[in-house]
Amino acid sequence: MNNIIIGQSGGPTRVINASLVGVVKEAKKNKKIGKILGMRHGITGLFNDDLVDLRQISDEKLDLIANTPGSALGSCRHKPTSEDCEKIFEAFSKHEIKYWFYIGGNDSAETVYLVSEIAKKKGYDFKAFHIPKTIDNDLCVTDHCPGYASAAKYVAECFLGNDLDNRALKGVKIDIVMGRNAGWLTAASALARFKEDAGPHLIYLPEHPKSLDTIVEEIDDVYAGLGRCVVAVSEGIGAGSFSKETDSHGNMQLSGSGALGDMITEYVKAHSRHAKLRIRTDTLGYAQRSFPAVVSKVDFDEAYMVGKVGLDFAVKGKNSGSVYIERVSNNPYKSEAKLTDLKNVARVTKNMPAEFIDKEGNWVTEAFLDYARPIVGEISGVGVL
Repeated sequence: MNNIIIGQSGGPTRVINASLVGVVKEAKKNKKIGKILGMRHGITGLFNDDLVDLRQISDEKLDLIANTPGSALGSCRHKPTSEDCEKIFEAFSKHEIKYWFYIGGNDSAETVYLVSEIAKKKGYDFKAFHIPKTIDNDLCVTDHCPGYASAAKYVAECFLGNDLDNRALKGVKIDIVMGRNAGWLTAASALARFKEDAGPHLIYLPEHPKSLDTIVEEIDDVYAGLGRCVVAVSEGIGAGSFSKETDSHGNMQLSGSGALGDMITEYVKAHSRHAKLRIRTDTLGYAQRSFPAVVSKVDFDEAYMVGKVGLDFAVKGKNSGSVYIERVSNNPYKSEAKLTDLKNVARVTKNMPAEFIDKEGNWVTEAFLDYARPIVGEISGVGVL
């Protein structure tokens, strides 16, 4: 019998638990699988032997967990040291672990890669599989990441609401969206545009940085034509300006503060050519990650798929690796889950390609919209006069 252990790491998402349940349910059906253990709070739970017997969880409760946002096992942002790896191998040996599944982003993939490489050198016999997850959509190899489409749907719905609000009480509205180095989530705000004059009217991404003076000028131009302007800004354009706090992977904290929005708002007020400009700002914040009422069906189904297929890869004797999604067709939409080397995903970031950003650098192209629409799904319909 082969014992398995599962953990969740990094930022929670709307569908990360679907991946967890995908692994567990598939494992429960497989006669080659013995214990099905879950780490509480990632590898930090493993250090403390804080584990959950997932085989004892009923299918009814698993189905409820799959549909619940957040990380059911708890999460962490811990980069293992050499000493930590020794503790990991001790725990694996104690529980006779054959397969390890770690659900997370590129930092989690790095953790799996580091542990796997040390295991090879030590001759420790186990296989490790990274199951992809991140709302940032910045993992390499995969077409897109589980968690992204639901967060993108939330962002689009927020901008739809903000545009309707701004349409009623005209002015400038600036909203800050998550995204450290890649603008995928901010770009999804474009899905809210239901007619030519609808917002967002301007989108600013880390891949195409602009000066504040240029941003003010472009806001002023839109305002001159419409008497209002809705702006989507990726938090990554202000990286390093407002926070010095970092995690063990060196990632700077950007969310959880309205500093960037406040700064841009004050700058626009001070430098706009329009007198007495009505201007407001919001930071969409952590609700983007795990909002219960907004989920993409494609996102949920694919999150479950990568967990299920990850278990399949393990029992079929595949080497350690990272599961990824390959888009087979767009209309009708279809995808498959495949496996790539961990080194292709660990720690590296995939930015938005140039063909997804318009030449002015303040909007997206039809190519991006064609990419995003099938996985995000429909946005709420509205009627305006």
